[in-house]
Amino acid sequence: MSAPLSCRACGAPLRHSFVDLGKTPLANSYLDPDRAGRPEPVYDLHARVCDACFLVQVEDVVPAEAIFTDYAYFSSYSESWVEHARRYALGMIERFGLDGRSQVVEVASNDGYLLRHFVAAGIPVLGIEPAANVAAVARAQGVPTETVFFGRETAGALRDRGLTADLIAANNVLAHVPDINGFVAGIATLLKPAGVWTVEFPHLLNLIEQVQFDTIYHEHFSYLSLLAVESILERNGLRAFDVEELPTHGGSLRVFVGHRGGPHGSRPGLDAVRAREARAGLDRLETYAGFGERVRKVRDDLLDFLARARREGRSVAAYGAAAKGNTLLNYCGIGTDDIRFVVDRSPHKQGRLLPGSHIPILPPEAVERERPDYLLILPWNLREEIAGAMAGIRGWGGRFVVAIPHLEVF
Repeated sequence: MSAPLSCRACGAPLRHSFVDLGKTPLANSYLDPDRAGRPEPVYDLHARVCDACFLVQVEDVVPAEAIFTDYAYFSSYSESWVEHARRYALGMIERFGLDGRSQVVEVASNDGYLLRHFVAAGIPVLGIEPAANVAAVARAQGVPTETVFFGRETAGALRDRGLTADLIAANNVLAHVPDINGFVAGIATLLKPAGVWTVEFPHLLNLIEQVQFDTIYHEHFSYLSLLAVESILERNGLRAFDVEELPTHGGSLRVFVGHRGGPHGSRPGLDAVRAREARAGLDRLETYAGFGERVRKVRDDLLDFLARARREGRSVAAYGAAAKGNTLLNYCGIGTDDIRFVVDRSPHKQGRLLPGSHIPILPPEAVERERPDYLLILPWNLREEIAGAMAGIRGWGGRFVVAIPHLEVF
């Protein structure tokens, strides 16, 4: 008999299911074509909610090293995300008066897409990125980067070397760490007394309201609300003092954090998001009930659409070899009989196969060549960007499709 599960944040027993997506392969484990005939490892993907601190989480059935050591996601291939990073850098420099005497650290710095804007402004930076292949790209672009996982030990080693931070950026990484308290304790160790940590994450409230279940995959260990994050901060000697609501990733929060007792006064954005979450009932267990049923409706509607397209002899391709798309496809049991190919701008993915579904990944030019009747946009958070870039499909009567939050053909 297996041991009962406990909350990774507060240690309370995990007794309540949020949604069970079955067994799936790792969402970013793309396959070379010669591996198509071999069985892939699959793992339970079951999200549960803690009834004590309301952190939604999946079990860490896969070691982080198996996911992040050789990583296929390079941030620079999304133009909108690169622009988001540029605006962030300029905004933080102005708001907190950063200059050549400051130190900026980014945790999960990927290919240097964000820190290069601080480098251009003459501000010292350090990236921390566990994926060796991605970190090498950052260093080649002049962004100093250490290839290591971040936590208490890494922060302590950096501090022992004399490095502490005026600003720590951590975009879409807090959800990726199994030891969430160790990560936040590391932030507290590395942050100067008046320093600021900005942490961005997709907002759990939007996941629930917009049925964004495809953002659930094994490398996302936690699904975060301000309510749950403030509990973790308090446990580690930190506090939030401001929150911005962002459109990225289907609706995200940027939380501004300092040391408890630090100089930063609370701002209206913090109270606004606290109030929004309270109105939505994120502190009540019944708010999380029934989500699985809504997920099944999304699956059934997409499968009905694909079956109808097959009956009518219409072809379907997809855009975006994104992790969220792999959760959707594998949960729905979709393969090459339903979707002929997927296109993606990243050359690191082209020529490979999606995990589980084994749909081939081609460059975007394949859409013009093959002229599918429908193009399913898997990264729905970029639907406008993608629809604009691929507007040529309308020339042969092609149409776009999104499945989340509900099936839409446009």
